Amino acid sequence: MFGKRYTRQLIERSAENATDRRRFLKAAGAAGLGVAGAGALGTALSLGLGSAGATSQYPEQNAKDAAASDAAVLNFALNLEYLEANLYSFAVNGYGLNDKYVNGVGNLGKVSGGHQVKFKSEHTKQIVEEIAGDEIAHVTFLRKALDKAAVAQPEIDFQNSFTAAMQAAGLINQYQTFDPFASENNFLLAAYLFEDVGVSAYKGAAPLVNNKTFLDAAAGILAVEAYHAGIVRSQLFERGLGDVTNKISDARDSLDGKADDDEGVLKDGKANLVPADANGIAFGRAADRVLNIAYLNPDKASSGGFFPRGLNGDIAASGAKE
Repeated sequence: MFGKRYTRQLIERSAENATDRRRFLKAAGAAGLGVAGAGALGTALSLGLGSAGATSQYPEQNAKDAAASDAAVLNFALNLEYLEANLYSFAVNGYGLNDKYVNGVGNLGKVSGGHQVKFKSEHTKQIVEEIAGDEIAHVTFLRKALDKAAVAQPEIDFQNSFTAAMQAAGLINQYQTFDPFASENNFLLAAYLFEDVGVSAYKGAAPLVNNKTFLDAAAGILAVEAYHAGIVRSQLFERGLGDVTNKISDARDSLDGKADDDEGVLKDGKANLVPADANGIAFGRAADRVLNIAYLNPDKASSGGFFPRGLNGDIAASGAKE
């Protein structure tokens, strides 16, 4: 999806220009750097946000134009955060994001298939409530950073998409449906599908992060996303759903390229709560591979799956499986 020249320009025109730097610091605040936008900004960084700026190489660009490249990257992240924030908000509140958090540039879409989860465990309910607060904060953070350039919430489908994903994983047959809000177990499996992807998306950003301001923020961001993923994996392991997560892991692997890096909650019959290699290092996904999973399509695509009409903004195409 991203040619070398385009990626290099995104990097060179990113955080070190004064406009972008001021916008980020104003939105995040000194105390907010460690907690803002775990999945979203991490994914944004993986697309080229955060390297040392070199606006002097593009003298024809004024400050507004220079900021636009970062806006495209952050808007990609915002699209993904709309999905996660709505998923958790429906689970705990019975409704999605407030209308004041969804308007913006592009086509405003609705969310289908969401409703409140009837939690049986107060412990699990509190966990989901806390994560919901984080995800909603991610949306508000990115929207504030982007200001008037923020894209609108795209159309999001929880009903048909989760059914297709679980069919692909072999957990239900072609005549069955999967409601992610029907039970605690269903919801945790739905959350698992996305939380691990957020961590891997951030890991893919590491080679691109050279700017110290963004690197400091990214370290805290990764921690939040990893906390979420670890909590969900632990819950599923304790509930004896490790075999199920392995099937979902295999399905994700079938979508995002040749590599067989994705790992479920069980490995050789034992707990695998931290999916890492022999060196204890997590693997990373490039942005187009993240979209392969979001669109439930291993080929090039610009819509489908969880985003039936695609993402709003300039960055919206998945890659082809190689």
